[in-house]
Amino acid sequence: MTSTVLSPVQERGRAALDKLGLPTRRQEAWRLTDLKRLEALAGLPLSSAAPSPELPSVAAGVSRIVLDGQSDPLNGVDLPDGVSVLSPAELEQALGHTLDRCGCADSWPVELNHASARQVLALRVRGAVPPLELVLSGAAGLTATRVVLLVEEKATLELLQVLHSDGPSAHSHVLEVHLGQEAQLRHGLIATADGEASLMTHLAVEQEPRSHYAFTSVVQGWNLARVEPRVVQVDGQASTVLKGLAVSQAEQQLATHTAVRFDGPEGELDQLQKCLAGDRSHAIFNGAIQVPREAQRTNAAQLSRNLLLSERARLDTKPELEIVADDVRCAHGATVSQLQEDELFYLQSRGIAAAEAAALLLRGACQEVIEHLPASAAAWDPLGRVMTGLSR
Repeated sequence: MTSTVLSPVQERGRAALDKLGLPTRRQEAWRLTDLKRLEALAGLPLSSAAPSPELPSVAAGVSRIVLDGQSDPLNGVDLPDGVSVLSPAELEQALGHTLDRCGCADSWPVELNHASARQVLALRVRGAVPPLELVLSGAAGLTATRVVLLVEEKATLELLQVLHSDGPSAHSHVLEVHLGQEAQLRHGLIATADGEASLMTHLAVEQEPRSHYAFTSVVQGWNLARVEPRVVQVDGQASTVLKGLAVSQAEQQLATHTAVRFDGPEGELDQLQKCLAGDRSHAIFNGAIQVPREAQRTNAAQLSRNLLLSERARLDTKPELEIVADDVRCAHGATVSQLQEDELFYLQSRGIAAAEAAALLLRGACQEVIEHLPASAAAWDPLGRVMTGLSR
């Protein structure tokens, strides 16, 4: 849906980019980023041609919407019962609200999207609706897509986003989600590329009490990627589950920056982030958790588990827990290791070749996250995509 609501947003975004300039290493959030690649991304022209991607068949009972930043994503699409398009007045009120609430409206990747996005898909979800699939595709240049999703009280939805790019291109994506009381959203992201494309994606999620948000991401094959899920539990008593898998090869750099803030009591978080880095690649994870004084009886757990697949690869993992409340259960852990020699030896002692044994262990490491994707992800064979990338 193209909207005149975006015109002032674009103007503000362009002015903000001019004022901000490119991020620098003096900024903690960008200290490890390859700024030359970021500069190349920022210099790309906007895509001018709509891509024609080859897509697998839609799974039974799933509604698919394709966003390319050019054509009308709802042209020829019959939305399922319970899903409707926001009116221009509703969109104007909702656009940017969750970004502000999550404290990321003026971050560089978001301002890049503000300046570049020429359309926004804005949907409302009521009741229990069938699974929804959003395919984000791009052509040469910079493609910018933006989605606003309002999941009303007690509504339930499974949402799968699939993003794939080839060649010297880049994709900027911003998603805003508001979950009403007792709403449930199971959200998956499969983002794969051929090693040349770049990705900047920002997810802002606002949860009301007794809502449940489960997000699983699989990111692989990007020259430069930055995935930033930010969640705010508005008045507490909500639950959040974050599962992430980032797989880097060659000289790629993949960064995941998560932030969860509890603005009320009795909130829950279960987070697992896994990074696999091979060749001369660089994987980064930064996980921030904020528990202010009013967030008593918070129960939050964060675990970062990482595999170095090459002596030349690099992994940086950094948990950030800011806890002011005194009646909480908060735990975190981080490990960086290689494939275990005793596990490889055991498999080889059973007649399995060394290369196949290593592949089996890698499949198991990836499957621990991939199995949490929505059921409709099976049509996209995420495990096969990841293993193919690892074998290159």
